[in-house]
Amino acid sequence: MSQRRLLTKKNITLLSTAVVAIIAALNQSGALPQNVADSAKQNQPGLYSVVRFIDGDTIAVDMNGKTESVRMIGIDTPETHKPNSPVQCYGPAASAYTKNIIGQQKVRLEADSKNTNRDRYDRLLRYVYLPDGRLIAKELISHGYGFAYTQFPFSKTEEFVDAEKSAEQAKAGLWGNCAVTVQSNGRKQTNNL
Repeated sequence: MSQRRLLTKKNITLLSTAVVAIIAALNQSGALPQNVADSAKQNQPGLYSVVRFIDGDTIAVDMNGKTESVRMIGIDTPETHKPNSPVQCYGPAASAYTKNIIGQQKVRLEADSKNTNRDRYDRLLRYVYLPDGRLIAKELISHGYGFAYTQFPFSKTEEFVDAEKSAEQAKAGLWGNCAVTVQSNGRKQTNNL
């Protein structure tokens, strides 16, 4: 990717973050009516409508009239649709959490320079943010709905691993409700207790 294109992406990300911060500050101070604040959050540039929830770590978004599957970077949730595999413990709960946390909101997507653009299934690899700035993958990991997926490099590895450790210590979500095993390839999987 060219240096100019990287700078443009960084500028858009910084501008979007600044807009969110300004709206939040105005809303918190009571200077914005709630309906104006909600509308401003949902109509930021760079937000995409979610057209389908595939599972806990994968969604489909409308990108200018084209539906794109988006696999969230740095997280692995228990399987719900893997061919020839049973539904894993807490898989349906992780899918429901993703659907509930996003709801009808649009999402902001961000690539990671340490990661590839697409995975082997041709899904976009992106961080997925809510309009209020929350990172969905970190929310999922922090609440025990998934694992930090460290088999591939990404810039938020330490942050996600720390969130996973905290969730495990608190026995949050799958950590208190499932038997967690580590496969030979390092991926974690869940089974019913």
